[in-house]
Amino acid sequence: MKRISVIIPFVLFILFISCGNDDESANKGNGNGNEIEKFEPASATKTNPMNLYVHYMPWFETKETNNGTWGQHWTMANKNPDKTDAGGKREIASHYYPLIGPYASSNEAVIEYHLLLMKYSGVDGILIDWYGTRDKYDYKANKTNTEAIVKGLEKVGLKFAIVYEDQTLKDDLEGNAKITQAKADMQYLESNFFGKSNYIKIDSKPFLMVFGPQQIKTPAEWTNIFSSLKNKPAFVTLYGHSGLASNTANKNAAGEYIWVDATSMETKYAVKDNFDIFFGGAYPGFKDFYKEGGWGNSVLATIDHQDAALLHSLLQMAKNKNTGYLQLITWNDFGEGTMIEPTQEFGYKFLNEIQIFSGISYNTQVLESILDYYNLKKKYKGNTQIEKELLQAFYYYISLQDTKAQQIVNELKNR
Repeated sequence: MKRISVIIPFVLFILFISCGNDDESANKGNGNGNEIEKFEPASATKTNPMNLYVHYMPWFETKETNNGTWGQHWTMANKNPDKTDAGGKREIASHYYPLIGPYASSNEAVIEYHLLLMKYSGVDGILIDWYGTRDKYDYKANKTNTEAIVKGLEKVGLKFAIVYEDQTLKDDLEGNAKITQAKADMQYLESNFFGKSNYIKIDSKPFLMVFGPQQIKTPAEWTNIFSSLKNKPAFVTLYGHSGLASNTANKNAAGEYIWVDATSMETKYAVKDNFDIFFGGAYPGFKDFYKEGGWGNSVLATIDHQDAALLHSLLQMAKNKNTGYLQLITWNDFGEGTMIEPTQEFGYKFLNEIQIFSGISYNTQVLESILDYYNLKKKYKGNTQIEKELLQAFYYYISLQDTKAQQIVNELKNR
């Protein structure tokens, strides 16, 4: 009897603990406002080992983020997004319309939407078009937006690097003032970005692109600019521009990258083996809005998107040329019509091509669920309970537990 009196309480204790754990397990992430089950971001499995990075524009603003006025990249000189058609479509400076409508680059839900779409398409990271640290025009907003995007990248588990726009050194800067400003910009990058674990490194050096160069045009000047950095970057210029940054005495440029222009792709790829680093390029098409938007004449003749067939062929060319790095041009330059981001006109076709090319196992279904996730975040902003459920879905998405994420999203859609 004494032995039984000891065993029974012990069994009851075990049953109590077990039941308690089962309840806790059931409540974790169950969408009922209980404890959120957190996960670290996971890396998607791809059969194509090529490094895929997409060029990203952080320059979009809405009235809520731009002192009551729409940002110039939605308006150009003559468009007004406050005007809507019968279907609610806003008037924007583009031939193409994002599925989520015009947005602010700093918006957390927008950032998550973009980065999750990339993650489930096999994209490894983004190359952020960056305007430096000057407080002029929209440069400061661009810098602030970039900082918000970098935070999102850390959460989602994607890499990034900077594409420096040295054209921002023009106007009121002359002579040594340009060099001084460029040095300040580089020091900011080193202090804030280069040391991050998800910043792209090549041969242990932080990777840095320049769109040009357009203002700093001598190798000696670039040597001066980089002289104050602890770790000189792996520096890559626009196709045909490396001579403006490098010569025998000043070896600054490690390579070049392809961009959209009238030069044939075969000609561009022909110089691939001349450099330590060479970035191939693939784009869906080109049709700018500059003339219609009052920003001058078109910079390049229209390149037909061919309903995603052009992107398909350029991806295959990159594979055949055996390039280790590929820049997808671009995620969201709506003004030039090179956007890969889903639009009303093309849907997910461009991302589907990238999914196939990268060899990732996902398809349109998960991309559509990410759009649903974005719409729910927008619809229920401020609803604490539903925001918790969506946060759980986010943790499932970043850890590639997409089935669980979609279950939450579908339940909330149908609630």
